[in-house]
Amino acid sequence: MRLFTLPFIFLGRYILKALHHAGALSLFALRGLAGAFRPPFYGRIILSCLLEIGFLSLPVVALTAIFSGAVIALQSYSGFSQYHAQNAIAGIVVLSITRELGPVLAGLMVAGRIGAAIAAQIGAMRVTDQIDALSTLATNPIKYLVTPRLLAGLLALPFLVLIADILGVSGGFIVAVGKLDFSPALFINTAYNALHAHDVLVGLLKAAVFGFLIALLGCYEGYNSRGGAEGVGRAATATVVAASILILAFDYLLTDLFFTA
Repeated sequence: MRLFTLPFIFLGRYILKALHHAGALSLFALRGLAGAFRPPFYGRIILSCLLEIGFLSLPVVALTAIFSGAVIALQSYSGFSQYHAQNAIAGIVVLSITRELGPVLAGLMVAGRIGAAIAAQIGAMRVTDQIDALSTLATNPIKYLVTPRLLAGLLALPFLVLIADILGVSGGFIVAVGKLDFSPALFINTAYNALHAHDVLVGLLKAAVFGFLIALLGCYEGYNSRGGAEGVGRAATATVVAASILILAFDYLLTDLFFTA
C-alpha cells in the first residue's frame, strides 16, 4: 500500500510547493507594484532600467525580428507556391510578426539577456548583505530595487516589440522583393489590407505582460537567492527557464482570449 501511494505523495508535495511559490510570487508582485504609488519615486533608477532593458536590448531584438520575417517569407513561399497562393505571403508575414513572433521572440531574447542579469544583480546584493544594508538605512529594498525594474519591463517591451514588428515585416519585404521577385507595391498593399489595429495592439499588450513577467521573475529569484555565488547562478538560470515557460503559456492564454471567438 505504501508503494502504491508514494507517487501521489510526491505529486501532492510538488503541487503544494508550486502553489506556495505562486502565492509568494503574487504577493511579491503586489508589493513591487504598490511601491509605484507611494513616494519616494526613484525616477533616475527607472530611466536607467529603461535604458538597460529597452535600448541596450534593441540590437539583439532587431536582428531576431529581421531574420524571422525573412524566414517566414521563404517558408511561406515554398508552401504556398504549390497551391498558387503566393499573394498571401505578405499577409502571413505581417500577421505572424505582429500577433505572435514579434512579442514572443522579443520576450525570449530579453528574458535571456535581462532576466538573468536582474537575477544576478539582485542576487549578488542579497548574498553580500547589501539588501540588508538598505533596510538599515531606512530604504525599502522592494521599492528601491524591484519597483523600478517592474515598471521598466512593463514599458520597455512594447517599445521593443513595435520596432520588432516594423523590422520583421521589413525582413519579409526584402526577401519577397529581392529574392522571390514580388512587386513592392503588391506586397505593401497586401500587407496593409491584412493588418488591423487590433493585431498590433494585442501584440503590444502581450509585450507588456511578458516584460512584467521577466522583470518580476528576475527580481523574485534574485531577492530570494541563497548560497553565495552558486545560489546567484541558480537564480539566474531559474529566471530564464521560468520566464521562457511563462511567456509561452501566457502567449497561448492571451491568444485564446483575443483571437478566438
